Amino acid sequence: MTLPLVYTPEVRAALDEGRAVVALESTIITHGMPFPQNVHAARAVEAEVRAAGAVPATIAVMAGAIHIGLDDATLDALGQAPHVMKLSRADLAACLALGRMGATTVAATMICAQRAGIAVFATGGIGGVHRGAETSFDISADLPELGASAVTVVAAGAKAILDLPKTLEVLETLGVPVIAYGQDDFPAFWSRSSGLRAPLRMDSPAQIAAAHLMRVRLGLPGGQLVANPIPEADEIARAEITPVIEQALAEAETQGIAAKEVTPFLLDRILALTAGRSLQSNIALVLNNARLAAAIAREIAATGR
Repeated sequence: MTLPLVYTPEVRAALDEGRAVVALESTIITHGMPFPQNVHAARAVEAEVRAAGAVPATIAVMAGAIHIGLDDATLDALGQAPHVMKLSRADLAACLALGRMGATTVAATMICAQRAGIAVFATGGIGGVHRGAETSFDISADLPELGASAVTVVAAGAKAILDLPKTLEVLETLGVPVIAYGQDDFPAFWSRSSGLRAPLRMDSPAQIAAAHLMRVRLGLPGGQLVANPIPEADEIARAEITPVIEQALAEAETQGIAAKEVTPFLLDRILALTAGRSLQSNIALVLNNARLAAAIAREIAATGR
């Protein structure tokens, strides 16, 4: 059966010509910030990808189809739409079948990118193992997707509100290469270092692209996680952000916040407790990841998938 994929002319032409394309998720638009800031941020990320020599392909589900790339009108409509589904692996097919509008998380974006023929995806931070997962079993679908979909994902590590040691253990179990870019430490989203050593280090987009292509040649399933540290000028140091995270976690527990409500609650509280700095850092790291993803995509395109 034909896959329900709808490409913008720009993305379709780039893929047909073997040029560099970078996938982008859409939950940053629908579940990250209000309109019109969300659309402005999405356009800024797309502009960063273009400036770095690649074509952006923001992915979303609309009217029974997976849209690979969004034109201006579609992006505006998505940014203002109410009741948009937040899609992971479990929800993607249902959203398509029901003709609903959906925004893709890391996991769903990886699935769509691979089926669209896109090798590289830039995001902010991946999900992972939540604190207390030994009793809640709360583990993001992003992790098994990294072990299943052959896409190189550029992120500023995993979100710092998570249990980072357990997240790295699960990624190791799933056989996912975790590559710190330009440093030995695994970055922690708002901070350049988590205090944990990354399993692998690479210092150039060419090395990362070569590793991606070698996995393809070997027939290995799954992708790579490239942990790209936030620029020094934009980071909130670990010593500063850790007490803020701990306070937000304590408030969540006191208020009985659980399941899917935990992450949005924590991010909102951290935003308030840092007087908006966490959002500014978040935008900066996404732009930084877009630049690196474009450089990796150019290397892959130059060598050939």
